[in-house]
Amino acid sequence: MAKNLKDYGWEYVVVDIEWYSNDAGTQSDKYQYIPFGNDQMDEWGRFQPSPNRFPSSANGRGFKFLAEYVHNLGLKFGIHIMRGIPRKAAEQHCPVMGASVTADEIADPSSICGWNPDMYGVRNMEAGQAYYDSLIQMYADWGVDFIKCDDICDSWMYRGDNFSGWHETEMLHKAIMKCGRPIVLSLSPGPAHIDRAW
Repeated sequence: MAKNLKDYGWEYVVVDIEWYSNDAGTQSDKYQYIPFGNDQMDEWGRFQPSPNRFPSSANGRGFKFLAEYVHNLGLKFGIHIMRGIPRKAAEQHCPVMGASVTADEIADPSSICGWNPDMYGVRNMEAGQAYYDSLIQMYADWGVDFIKCDDICDSWMYRGDNFSGWHETEMLHKAIMKCGRPIVLSLSPGPAHIDRAW
């Protein structure tokens, strides 16, 4: 990509969905995404890259070395994420960095993705913002330049103002503005709700 496409405006290399899954694809006869699969997560309930798929991420290094490699090629590094907090973090009552609560207290089990079982929505509260702040700061420390957040721009399950993707978009934006690194936030799935541009 750096050799043949960079000169034509291609600049982002994005690691797509479920980079945290240690067992992705192992049950493809039954699931597209394995419910409560073997996912890599830190003590704060934040997904980490699977070290058996991304060896440079071992020992809590995240995507730091992969991002450096991509940057050294003159390109920018991105990741795909799902809106919310891991259901596994809520189930295990992981502490939320920067707050005096646990993941189950900020998780909204009534706000889920219809096609991916990994996450609960995050409640619109100060501790929920603290979760997103710690998540985005971790990504910034890794060297992430681009985040594609899925199940946030629209949902076939929720209509009107009941969809937590609206306030979670704002929480992600606030967290990015605090992190000290310019990060592009891409909202998925489309098309974008221009009627909600505010």
